[in-house]
Amino acid sequence: MFQINAVGEDWLDTNGKADSQSLDIRYFPYRLSKPQYPAYLNCHHRRTWMSRLHLERHLVSRIGWLRAAVLGANDGIVSTASLIVGVAAAAGKPTEILVAGVAGLVAGAMSMAAGEYVSVSSQSDTEHADLARERAELASDPVAEARELAAIYMQRGLDAETADRVAEQLMARDALGAHAHDELGISSMTTARPIQAALTSAATFTAGAAAPLLIAALAPVSQLGPLVSIGSLFFLAVLGGVGAAAGGAAVMKAALRVTFWGALAMAATAGIGMLVGTSV
Repeated sequence: MFQINAVGEDWLDTNGKADSQSLDIRYFPYRLSKPQYPAYLNCHHRRTWMSRLHLERHLVSRIGWLRAAVLGANDGIVSTASLIVGVAAAAGKPTEILVAGVAGLVAGAMSMAAGEYVSVSSQSDTEHADLARERAELASDPVAEARELAAIYMQRGLDAETADRVAEQLMARDALGAHAHDELGISSMTTARPIQAALTSAATFTAGAAAPLLIAALAPVSQLGPLVSIGSLFFLAVLGGVGAAAGGAAVMKAALRVTFWGALAMAATAGIGMLVGTSV
């Protein structure tokens, strides 16, 4: 039986005596007690606990590049495959289909890079504007800013005394960083990186678009549409599964979601291509 009085203090047994061992638990907020965490407490030495704490890596750190990578590859597969299937349904010649596919790959990659850079740059500009405002407020009225930070911690469950102490200590070390993280929600893991997003999107779009384009180049003309569609759906399923695995999500659910919307897009494009080809 153990009780944790506060972060950084010794572990106490039921008799109130300090124990030389620490607890390996799944969650570690500021205050824990026996009623909150009654089971599955494994004893380890404090050094083991600290080593695990420092080696722990969270999947949220991958958000920046993973979102851009999945978006770029998904868009590359879906848009290029849909374009190829649509042109093939309109009774296009093999050379016309390949030209359309290559043009879609180049234009899509450039569009993704430019779009990601512009949109993420806008996010970065907003973050810098908020940080500049926060910096000015800290310079003009640090006491009010300390109260504001303490109020945030009280909303998260700390008592007033502990919240004031935490806010004071964090602001003494890095006032702007504390407010950026806890008030604005800006951290090193989620901060905007325009160049990274642009390059990742362009590269993954090109890789994704190359898959249906390669199938179109190798497939016989009579089976081009079905083969591109089936192959692209397979690649979409793989992409959904890999993206989910990298992000720690359910693989099957993500694969089905990506495959469903990809199939819908290709079906709609093929239908429009058939209508245009018939009318022309």
